[in-house]
Amino acid sequence: MAKAVFLDYFGTILQENGVDMQQMLSRVIANSSADDEKKLLAWWMKNLQSLELSAHGENYITEEDISLKLLMMAEKEFGLRDDLAELRQMNISGWMYAPIFTDVKRFLEQCERPVYIITNNSDKYVRVCLKRNELHVHGIICGDMVKSYKPNPEIFLKALEIAGVDAADAVHIGDSPVADVEGARAVGITPILLDRKGRYDDVYNCRRISNLMGALRSI
Repeated sequence: MAKAVFLDYFGTILQENGVDMQQMLSRVIANSSADDEKKLLAWWMKNLQSLELSAHGENYITEEDISLKLLMMAEKEFGLRDDLAELRQMNISGWMYAPIFTDVKRFLEQCERPVYIITNNSDKYVRVCLKRNELHVHGIICGDMVKSYKPNPEIFLKALEIAGVDAADAVHIGDSPVADVEGARAVGITPILLDRKGRYDDVYNCRRISNLMGALRSI
């Protein structure tokens, strides 16, 4: 039985398609050659993950800077002509004010194990979200603390240190097969893949759940 539960933030607690993100994407489309919001979002997430993976140690840059870098990439690739600072702020606002998934509050209330959030986002944004939604966790571990993002091991090792548990006594729940499942597994933490839309098969060889409440039976 787990002594600590690590929970992903963006895509697990916080929905990815908040109003701020949608407005930012709409402005990019309105002021560039990009013409499909779904494709643009996929482009954004793919490049976000790539930049996060390379932002490590001496090459570390903040999520705010990554956001700006993505917009500069959109300038080159799609001919974007807009105020990049304003667009970046819209993206940052999404990290705080996008809606949470409906099962989050109930999960946190019913989970009998200490829950910690592991996130690539800065903890100051996560705290805004937690406060406005009246959510309570035992701690937040973010990329800024270790100058590294998931799936790199540093952030998971820091979480184990803060929680005061061994990897064998922890589980990690997240929606990304790479950042969450592979990242947690690499340091010996048991991964649980949150697959809300049924997009993944058993290739990742871990427990899959369709909602957070489904994890309570095994932790």
